[in-house]
Amino acid sequence: MKPLWVVLQNGTVGPVEEQLNEFNVPLAGTIVDAAVFLGVLAGVYTFGRLVVGPLFGRIARKRELDAHVQKPLRKLLNFVIFFAAITVAFGAAGLGNFLQALATVGAAATLAIGFALQEVIRNFVSGVFIFTDKPFRIGDWIEWDGNAGVVEDISMRVTRVRTFDNELLTVPNSQLTNDVVKNPVDAETLRMKFVFGIGYDDDIDSATEIIIEEAEKHEEILEDPGPSVRLVELGDSSVGLQSRVWIGEPSRSDVTKTRGEYVTAVKQRFDEEGIDIPYPNRTIGGGIQFQNVEGLAEPASGD
Repeated sequence: MKPLWVVLQNGTVGPVEEQLNEFNVPLAGTIVDAAVFLGVLAGVYTFGRLVVGPLFGRIARKRELDAHVQKPLRKLLNFVIFFAAITVAFGAAGLGNFLQALATVGAAATLAIGFALQEVIRNFVSGVFIFTDKPFRIGDWIEWDGNAGVVEDISMRVTRVRTFDNELLTVPNSQLTNDVVKNPVDAETLRMKFVFGIGYDDDIDSATEIIIEEAEKHEEILEDPGPSVRLVELGDSSVGLQSRVWIGEPSRSDVTKTRGEYVTAVKQRFDEEGIDIPYPNRTIGGGIQFQNVEGLAEPASGD
């Protein structure tokens, strides 16, 4: 590295280190190198954040990248900017030998770090697959391994999911790529099913007509595809009629709200039309027998 030059006290131009030596400043060379390192580090990092960051934002908007992709890419970009700033600062301060030693130590430690970070690397690779395959996005409602919730954040190691009880789950990415994940809101429409049980003495055609009419009345239920009803089971005490309806632009709240309103409307119509929704009855019979009870009790005497 070429030394920094300043105007000396005698009017000539010389290195900063020589100026400091004139004042008997200890470790003058180290101070100069540290100042150069910090100055270049701050300058390069600030340049990257103020110039490269906004440039990436414009490119992302031009390519219409959504939050699912932009957020982790910004984190990666900031790391690259910081690493580049450190590299340039070491070179400007004349600490190239330090970088060579650091590379040697890093190569020697790679194997040990690889074994120690197997799980982290596995989650990182899984995060890459999530970004490329896009099985779900931020804001989607997903279900996996008995859990369900809305995706709040996707990083390169974990995915954060907010459950419907307002609990935050931090899920390793490898768990979401190795297990089956259901994304009910991936498509523009979602089919919703519900089984209504009616009595064996009730008219199936009348009940079917009511179920379809109430579906057609609901604003959130689509007309195309239209609602349908199928007889799906003959239970111990009821006949099961399965209603199949479609809703558009589904979300967890919309599905729950529409389902509740629709089922309530059908129940009220059944009550008005005298259609029974039976519940199972159980009759318990039998008795209690006692053995070897002679002498345990004596009849009351007249005394």
